[in-house]
Amino acid sequence: MDALVTTEWLANELGANDLRVVDATYFGSVPGSPDGDPAANFEKAHIPGAVFFDIAEIADLNSPLPTMLPPPEKFASRMQSLGLGDGSRIVLYDNSHYHTSARAWWMLRVFGAHDVAILNGGFAKWQAEGRPVESGKPQHRHRHFTVWADDSQVRTLDQMKANVDSGAEQVLDARSGPRFTGEEPDPRPATHAGHIPGSKNLPYTRLFNEDGTWKTGDALNAEFESAGIDLSKPLVTTCGSGITAAVLLFGAHLLGNDGALYDGSWSEWGADMSTPKAMGAA
Repeated sequence: MDALVTTEWLANELGANDLRVVDATYFGSVPGSPDGDPAANFEKAHIPGAVFFDIAEIADLNSPLPTMLPPPEKFASRMQSLGLGDGSRIVLYDNSHYHTSARAWWMLRVFGAHDVAILNGGFAKWQAEGRPVESGKPQHRHRHFTVWADDSQVRTLDQMKANVDSGAEQVLDARSGPRFTGEEPDPRPATHAGHIPGSKNLPYTRLFNEDGTWKTGDALNAEFESAGIDLSKPLVTTCGSGITAAVLLFGAHLLGNDGALYDGSWSEWGADMSTPKAMGAA
């Protein structure tokens, strides 16, 4: 299964024994994020057989930071309850401006699922094409999901501090240009403006075509090149809270670069008095 699948492909695969379809819509945690209840929206309409991946709940709820990775045991338990198990082919989609299926894609890979794809164009494209939907809460049986975590795909605050000095890994920020440069204040209280010193900026929205589908090939590569990123070298992505950083990570994955994600992102770095902050352009 390719990492990026089409609506036509998915329509033909629906009902396969090993296929699991997952709605990972999330509307964000920062002040000013779109209003809405993604779980309620899911119950109203979703791709037939899909289950709902609650990004807000499948997180470390003991952390003061938003949507941080949960403990491996919690993640495995949640996946089992959704009927996602070892050997499943998992196709993710969303209906969010933040393209949050990328966050679920990264989480699943961190916790040991390897055959994971994103639906190109998401639920909006599926609906626009008049494809079938269903409502309600789907019934499914629990499946075994092995407890596992690959920390090589995750970066911590201490690792990011060390990288400021070493420059061993390229750091790419998915936030908007004005937030990256510090022209706009950060929307979170008590959070400094600016960016991690030495990081580059590629707003996540630039990875998509006007119809919401992913750019691919040369068009996608051009966006990374325009941000000053060499995808033949190590990459770490960041953003406000680790959500849209996953968009950049998935885009890099489509081009053959399997980088890491700074999970605390700017909500951690920007609020920490011990971290250096840079202002202005990259």
